[in-house]
Amino acid sequence: MAGLGLVLTGGCRTHRGEQQLAADGKRHYKTYSAAGEVTLPDGEVNIYQSTGAGALSAAAMRAKPLVYVPNSRSASVTVIDPSTHTVARTFRTGRVPQHVVPSYDLSTLWVLNNEDSMLTPIDPVTGENGKPIHVDDPYNLYFTPDGRSAIVVAERRQRLDFRDPRTMDLQESVDTGCRGIDHVEFTADGRYAIATCEFNGSLVKVDLERRKAASMVALDDTVGNGGAMPQDIRSSPSGDVVYVADMKAGGVRVIDPDSMKQLGFIPTGVGAHGLYPSRDGKRLYVTNRGWNTLHAGANGPGSISVIEFKTRRVVAQWPIPGGGSPDMGNVTADGKELWVSGRYDHEVYVFDTTSGRLLYRIPVGKEPHGLCVWPQPGRYSVGHTGNMR
Repeated sequence: MAGLGLVLTGGCRTHRGEQQLAADGKRHYKTYSAAGEVTLPDGEVNIYQSTGAGALSAAAMRAKPLVYVPNSRSASVTVIDPSTHTVARTFRTGRVPQHVVPSYDLSTLWVLNNEDSMLTPIDPVTGENGKPIHVDDPYNLYFTPDGRSAIVVAERRQRLDFRDPRTMDLQESVDTGCRGIDHVEFTADGRYAIATCEFNGSLVKVDLERRKAASMVALDDTVGNGGAMPQDIRSSPSGDVVYVADMKAGGVRVIDPDSMKQLGFIPTGVGAHGLYPSRDGKRLYVTNRGWNTLHAGANGPGSISVIEFKTRRVVAQWPIPGGGSPDMGNVTADGKELWVSGRYDHEVYVFDTTSGRLLYRIPVGKEPHGLCVWPQPGRYSVGHTGNMR
């Protein structure tokens, strides 16, 4: 699966990885209909169609099953064996590692050392870390759906830096005017990126072809608990709406990605933060950090809310016995467990996705953040802790 991508050509998408060697020795590419690889036989769009339980690509199948936990205030990554739920090792990184992000072609996991402006590569086959490279202000990292660019979210600089996805050489920088630019999702047609602006309560929409901010909209600060502090953002399976976790409002906003208008609000819990689709694409797991502030204490009223995509309603609430601060993570390849970091409790939580029961609490370093469960199903990564397609 290394090097797979989508190329937009005349309204149709070509899957660059679907190569056929013809009799003349030349390589040809299969073409897909306008809705590309996300269209089902009945015409329905499902962007998570290839991320179902066990649907590992050839590249992902070679990976050693491990969970990587960046400890922001310990300048380290804790590596956990998911089969035993025990720590395998901890290694040093640069200062303030924020997230562990699978590359577009799934060949590398990148540790984003925010304060030291560098990326530490991890070989997913062995789980061993390599030599860091310099990249300005890497808070988060995404990849355009066509695979042509990595997008480094340079939060302090209010920029999206488009880079070569393999070498990380700079291609172009886009100033956004987005204070606290944090998380990114892509529209189903691959034409736009929508990013959350944590510190000015807004969303910014970026035209990926023109490499330019197309619009910025302020979020309604009267819903839920009041205020607007958007965090993670994820698309519905059909791409007709995007869900935005709002830490201040205490819930999830439902946004039309075309008009950028808010269609609804789903209360979930204090400090709504991370968003993770279930392996069957029917539910969305929401981490409620238990705090709506940037600095907090231990044993807060953290929880997990489960939203049903079809009805846009909360269908389950999973408490953390004794309190906690669930933050970032993802679902295991088989869909049976949800792993999330406990930001202010220096631990990792493992939930049973069938019962909602908290199975394990695993001690790690200080302020664990963008935890990555690897491998994960899907043909390519669009970034973060495993936003797969």
